[in-house]
Amino acid sequence: MAQVIMHNVVSVDGFIADDADDVGPLHEWYFAGDTPIVDTDPGYDHSGTGSRFMASRASAEYVRPLWAGIGATITGRHLFDLVDGWEGQPPAGDHVVVVSHRPKPEGWHPEASYHFVDDIHTAVAMARELAGDRTVAVNAGDVGGQVLAAGLVDEVAMDVVPVVFGSGKRYFGDLRGQLLLEDPHVVVQGERVLHLRYRVRR
Repeated sequence: MAQVIMHNVVSVDGFIADDADDVGPLHEWYFAGDTPIVDTDPGYDHSGTGSRFMASRASAEYVRPLWAGIGATITGRHLFDLVDGWEGQPPAGDHVVVVSHRPKPEGWHPEASYHFVDDIHTAVAMARELAGDRTVAVNAGDVGGQVLAAGLVDEVAMDVVPVVFGSGKRYFGDLRGQLLLEDPHVVVQGERVLHLRYRVRR
């Protein structure tokens, strides 16, 4: 069964964007080095800057296999609408499952493997099937927090950037109560980012 990893870039105080959905300096480390993260030029500019992903060697060596291992991504409708579904070309993996009570926009990239479901349990089951033996990535935020609270996440991966937002969109969404993680089994120091991975304690 595919492993489920909740993942996102995050500020030191736990935010993935500010109140206006601006990520500010959270993604600057993607362009702070001289080592390409992906070997091919993606068709969609995920950065919005026209720049190629060029991170530090340590970050690139960490991110490259993580992205290559993703088979399907679960995201919420808010992010889908915000980025227009990455124009049908997900940042990693071949499939995207969108948790939404609204259907896919009519006529939107019919060739893209995007699936719209209205609950997190269906989303995880579908993403696991689509991913096969590869990883399911869950975007952090409200949907990610719900999937984690439901006990469906195996690992939490955080790319921690040294910035304090003070308020904004929380990494764990509206998650309430305590949830224990194991000690980090991956700790990688990049340029302006610290990569951490924690297994969820069962």
